[in-house]
Amino acid sequence: MKKEFTRVTEQASPYRHLEQMSVTEILTHINNEDKTVPYAVEKALPQIDAFIQAAADKMLTGGRLFYIGAGTSGRLGVVDASECPPTYGVPPELVNGVIAGGNKAILSAVEYAEDDRLQGWKDLQERNITEDDVVLGIAASGATPYVLGALEECRKRNILTGSIACNPGSPVSEIAEFPMEIVVGPEFVTGSTRMKSGTAQKLVLNMISTTLMIQLGRVEDNKMVNMQLTNEKLVDRGVKMLMEKTGITDYERAKTLLLKYKSVKRSMEAIRATHE
Repeated sequence: MKKEFTRVTEQASPYRHLEQMSVTEILTHINNEDKTVPYAVEKALPQIDAFIQAAADKMLTGGRLFYIGAGTSGRLGVVDASECPPTYGVPPELVNGVIAGGNKAILSAVEYAEDDRLQGWKDLQERNITEDDVVLGIAASGATPYVLGALEECRKRNILTGSIACNPGSPVSEIAEFPMEIVVGPEFVTGSTRMKSGTAQKLVLNMISTTLMIQLGRVEDNKMVNMQLTNEKLVDRGVKMLMEKTGITDYERAKTLLLKYKSVKRSMEAIRATHE
């Protein structure tokens, strides 16, 4: 028998007859609802803190982080994971996004993929998951079978688990070792969890990955000194960082060094080595 829980994410929108509203009214109401999201995240900071500290301990000893979800939740995990290598210069396998339905589901819906309770664990197995790793289940409803099944198998195998849900007392929170519940209330469009729930998940994922990268030594002062130089904007940012950090005043000289050593951090290390 399934345990009932409060599906706040499915409750009716407090706004009626949206089709009769002016554009200005729609925008104002959506904006007012969005303003409440950071406060909901704030209430969960102790939960987020506990998960990050546990995950950092694993990753500092060689573990990897896996986000797993379906639909919007899965896509948000994939986006956050994909941004870690260029932003912080970490290997692409360090932070992974796993989505129900595979890569095809990133761009379009894959019917019933989220309902397969066995596939989540199979997808993790394909990535050679071990007890050294960390798995974070993301599910606005907190009841996505694909995510639940994956976390259940992880718990059986002593793999550290966390979860992000937007309903209180959800099944995923009962399974995960470190549950995080961000309860943002009913959506502006009833049940459209890509809105406030998605925003809340995005904010928490930003917190998790950014804090972990800082803990892993990928940031110095407040700078992304390990970022990959994948376009001219990032090269220019890197040159200015290098000039600030080393006292070099010649832009072209700093750029030459940066392009030679491929990152701000390695350029700084090379400059220090030549002056020792």
